[in-house]
Amino acid sequence: MLTSEKIKKYAKSLGADIVGIASYDRFDGAPKQLDPRYMFPDGKSIIVMGFRHFRGVFRGIEEGTFWTSYCSMGYASINFIQQPLVLWNVCKMIEDEGYEALPVPNNFPWGGTNCYNPPRDKNIAYQPTPGFSMNVSPDKPTPNAFIHMRLSAFAAGLGDIGYNKIFLSPQFGPRQRLAAIITEAPLTPDPMPEEKICDRCKMCVKACTVHAIPTDKTVKIKIAGKNIEWADIDVEKCAQGFQGATSETNPFIVTREDNEGYTGPGTGSYKTPSLYHYARALEGAAGCIRACMIHLEEKKKIKNRFQEPFRKRKPWRLPQV
Repeated sequence: MLTSEKIKKYAKSLGADIVGIASYDRFDGAPKQLDPRYMFPDGKSIIVMGFRHFRGVFRGIEEGTFWTSYCSMGYASINFIQQPLVLWNVCKMIEDEGYEALPVPNNFPWGGTNCYNPPRDKNIAYQPTPGFSMNVSPDKPTPNAFIHMRLSAFAAGLGDIGYNKIFLSPQFGPRQRLAAIITEAPLTPDPMPEEKICDRCKMCVKACTVHAIPTDKTVKIKIAGKNIEWADIDVEKCAQGFQGATSETNPFIVTREDNEGYTGPGTGSYKTPSLYHYARALEGAAGCIRACMIHLEEKKKIKNRFQEPFRKRKPWRLPQV
């Protein structure tokens, strides 16, 4: 007999670090484009898995010496190797029991889900990307629809969403990437989290290299009967910062010509060895992950404890180019 506990135990044996399950009713009120029930109308459950970032993948960036580990092992290898293999085998287990399973990896950063573009004007709602895709019927979202991974993890009881808009688990804080399976199997959902992990310290705001996280402007939503609030992130600034837009924290910006390559998302000559196109992750999540992680570890709010504190020296900075 297929049970929630059997699925979670098997997924962890394959390499998932945390696993939670949400029932369909927890997505009442979700926008069409992010609602899993449009992707699988006859489904009943969503299995959400978290795959940890090793704390060590941030060490080389913290010391200002080695970037490739975070780009490859912290991003690409999780997204393109670990997640798909675990999803593949868990889906086989579910379908061997006679229930359909739809794997949803978190490795579609370009092209697969850009049917909607963020509006340049904040007063204009998201609009479909012209020429990208069309609705197959008026009552369905535009392809490709895609679930909101962080909200799905929240609905599956794995943790909450911090002020930095990063998903936080009690096991690892901000150090995980998420993937999911939608299935028609009638699984027992996990209880929703009651305790907040984020204490609104806003160290993420202070440490973000491009000031993409505002101090006083937030987004509020309700999912699974719970109210959630996070900072209204400037996504264009975030995209630039993620790619190392600030010469003070990017040693690969050596000349003015290099600097001009980091003025917009999707641009730039990253100079670091590329694995699955993830060489662009040059900021090393200075605010949204590292500063958050450091604070939560200091407050002993993360179960994955270490012998030594992460930050041992004053953060380095370079002269601006």
